[in-house]
Amino acid sequence: MARGEGAEQYSNTSLLQKPSPDGIKLAAKRESGGRLSVCSKLCYAIGGAPYQITGCAIGFFLQIYLLDVALLDPFYASIILFVGRAWDAITDPTVGFLISRSPWTRFGRMMPWIVLSTPFAVLCYFLIWYVPSVDHGTVVWYLIFYCSFQTLQTCFHVPYSALTMFISTEQKERDSATAYRMTVEVLGTLIGTAVQGQIVGMANAPCISAGEDLNSTDLQVAPEVNITEPHVSLEHLRNAYLIASGVICSIYVVCAVVLFFGVKEQKETCRVRTEPMSFFQGIRMVMGHGPYAKLVMGFLFTSLAFMFLEGNFALFCSYTLGFRNDFQNILLVIMLSATLAIPFWQWFLTKFGKKTAVYIGTTSVVPFLVSVVFVPSNLIVTYVVSFAAGVSVAAAFLLPWSMLPDVVDDFKVQNPESQGHEAIFYSFYVFFTKFASGVSLGVSTLSLDFAGYVTRGCTQPAEVDLTLKILVSAAPIILIIIGLLIFISYPITEEKRQGNRKLLNEQRENELDSETDSTALNVV
Repeated sequence: MARGEGAEQYSNTSLLQKPSPDGIKLAAKRESGGRLSVCSKLCYAIGGAPYQITGCAIGFFLQIYLLDVALLDPFYASIILFVGRAWDAITDPTVGFLISRSPWTRFGRMMPWIVLSTPFAVLCYFLIWYVPSVDHGTVVWYLIFYCSFQTLQTCFHVPYSALTMFISTEQKERDSATAYRMTVEVLGTLIGTAVQGQIVGMANAPCISAGEDLNSTDLQVAPEVNITEPHVSLEHLRNAYLIASGVICSIYVVCAVVLFFGVKEQKETCRVRTEPMSFFQGIRMVMGHGPYAKLVMGFLFTSLAFMFLEGNFALFCSYTLGFRNDFQNILLVIMLSATLAIPFWQWFLTKFGKKTAVYIGTTSVVPFLVSVVFVPSNLIVTYVVSFAAGVSVAAAFLLPWSMLPDVVDDFKVQNPESQGHEAIFYSFYVFFTKFASGVSLGVSTLSLDFAGYVTRGCTQPAEVDLTLKILVSAAPIILIIIGLLIFISYPITEEKRQGNRKLLNEQRENELDSETDSTALNVV
């Protein structure tokens, strides 16, 4: 009897020591699950281009489009811009919670959201750039389609952002994929600027000089006035915006297809141990984590600085600098410089740390914000300054998304029993940045209204020039300083980041070992 028990024990021990097929698969998954091929990184990165292409086109051109092409009053334009962005911000945490409740499918948990939202998003985006032929209801038209597009784009971008945590278990691979993504996203801003700017720039409608007794109302309801040529040119300009939006919609669809077929979403290696949270529980959880709160607040102010610059730069170039026919090329130079600078900042943060990169990268734009206002207007100088400023824009693109996974990892280390909340962290970060964007656009347009902005005017009052200088120089500098002061207390240094990575790797190893042992016992 004892011999039989010993034989049985020996047999079970042998079975445990002998790897089963499932155990071999788990071991292989442990070895290779974190590594990403260059092709996978590129396909993942391409998926980020639609958000930046459309965001760049909207950020640089929507304000001037509503004012000078759709001929809306600045007050109503400010309502559209603010409400659209505020609504967009509200949808982010909502979509994040819905994603966290979504079941796993054979395509993953994030991919179905990305694929299903794409066709409806491109339709709404196209209709944003269409001027309806109605005397009343134009404001409602733009509110409906702007808010609809922002909601559908959220259904694309929030799961895409959270996908960073599910393409690899290795922090180094995620950082590398993020660098690829940021390079393509900045390239996306370059494409958005080039497509929108160059197509629209070829059909620039003439302005109205101060001596002419014409305004936007005359253009629409006073056909007896001899304004045939400006009216025809305005129609050409409106058609140019439609053509540009059609090209961007096509790129949007292609990028979504590449992402779907080129990236494999990995299922979580650990069990989700916590129940889904309510909206306010999610706020308390993410903002209660100190490093996340400081990261979000720091980037909230620095991002707001660049949003003020982005939203008003086209008007600043057109009216304050006097480069009405060159502003699209100036924007193109900024985005080209930012695209080329992304690899440099990836090397820099790897060499000197992410926190150092924040200080150096963000402050490098300050001298150029000062010079663009105080140096006499000169096209060549403006191009040089724009190219240099693009280097700092690249840092503003890369660093937030490179540092956010570190904060999520830190939360996992400090809360090992609370897992599966990646989408909540990403959605709330996007929520705060988009809400700030709505504030910047609304404040900017209202400020121009109070300053006496003249729709399609060849020149603007001195108050408008002063307002534009404040919006693209003084306000961004103050916001950058506030953001950097917050970053002083950001606690995740390179040493802590490496320590968190080591702890999480050990946790994954233990979970996979436990899963392997459980599989072997089931075989017995």
